[in-house]
Amino acid sequence: MKSTSGADLNARNAESLEAAPLNVARLREEFPALHQRVNDKPLVYLDSAATALKPKSVVDTVVDVYQRDCANVHRAVHALSQRATESYESARDEVRDFIGAQHREEIIFVRGTTDAMNLLASSLGAELQPGDEVVVTELEHHSNFVPWQMMCERKGAKFVVVPVEDDGQVDLQEFQRHLSERTRIVSIAHISNALGTILPVRDMARLAHRWGARVVIDGAQGIVHSKVDVAALECDFYAFSGHKVYGPSGIGVLYGRRDILESMVPYQGGGDMIDLVRIEGTTFNELPYKFEAGTPSIAAAIGLGEALRWLRQFDWNALQAHEASLLEYGTKLLSEIPGLRLIGTAPRKTGVLSFVMEDAHPQDIGTVLDKQGIAIRTGHHCAQPLMERFKVPATARASLGIYNTKADIDALAQGLHVVHELFAP
Repeated sequence: MKSTSGADLNARNAESLEAAPLNVARLREEFPALHQRVNDKPLVYLDSAATALKPKSVVDTVVDVYQRDCANVHRAVHALSQRATESYESARDEVRDFIGAQHREEIIFVRGTTDAMNLLASSLGAELQPGDEVVVTELEHHSNFVPWQMMCERKGAKFVVVPVEDDGQVDLQEFQRHLSERTRIVSIAHISNALGTILPVRDMARLAHRWGARVVIDGAQGIVHSKVDVAALECDFYAFSGHKVYGPSGIGVLYGRRDILESMVPYQGGGDMIDLVRIEGTTFNELPYKFEAGTPSIAAAIGLGEALRWLRQFDWNALQAHEASLLEYGTKLLSEIPGLRLIGTAPRKTGVLSFVMEDAHPQDIGTVLDKQGIAIRTGHHCAQPLMERFKVPATARASLGIYNTKADIDALAQGLHVVHELFAP
């Protein structure tokens, strides 16, 4: 069930998505961080897969919370607390609308995708029995790998890893071969952070549901590169982080089907997750507060709501066409650099250019580029099993955001030619 032609699909995507082109020059004016010099060079920011820059409206929103409505939520009758609570819950509604959830109770605020995955491994994983199986893929971020691995060890369950193809995609037939009547949980990335591969998550969810498994999607990258509709994806859970989607750090979202969330045990105790506490025992709050222990990251949640409102002004077809055009352009330029090998060439992928060079370690590549004001990420990208699969210790990764241009790609290519000249024998 492999898709056709990898290289040509991105070009076709760019041509077929009919939308007015983005005014990127105007859009860039909204990002204060872009207007600085690094090592006396204009900043070229190509690390959005790690964290995206923030538009001024998001920054202003967070500042305003602390300057005007600095109060706890849900716990006081005074005006500041009431205003903070209203803004906080409005952000929850914004998230629900943005991902197409049916009920606001299905939106749980967490610290980020990692926190969401640990919540699920602890609470959903509590149902595992010896001999049950949890299925992931070889390209998962550690946060969607290690928590399940740990829970399987505790419960005596089997941790099943679906291998990745040479081009970085997951073959549906191979995935299907790893499912059985023992499969209880399938947890998969929507998009690989290390390669940019787009997984066929809806098809994978349908296959998993045939065996009665719960389906979890790590949407840390998916939320910013695709129009997410959790109903259309047919998943049971979807998690993402605010800082990937032009929002603040320290905030994220776990969407879960209400009927499943109601049956799960709480992850942490204290604060808003409490209904009634007695020496004899404790009862828990209703959804979503049952899973929101302690004082939440209030300003960050409100800032996330603003980030999603800000994104709504754009046509998703235009966003994807812009990204596809940059990816095609970048793939061509980097392929022309002597000694450079792209890692991850799946037919369906987003704006990630992950690569190695023959005579330069990824850390050296990143250091040389930084001297030229170019920010990329180097290392294993919290995906060490994937690095082992491709027999590399690390890669250099340039990742695209809404604000990137072909001029940024040109600067990257020029910088990599400098790397080649410095390290080639």
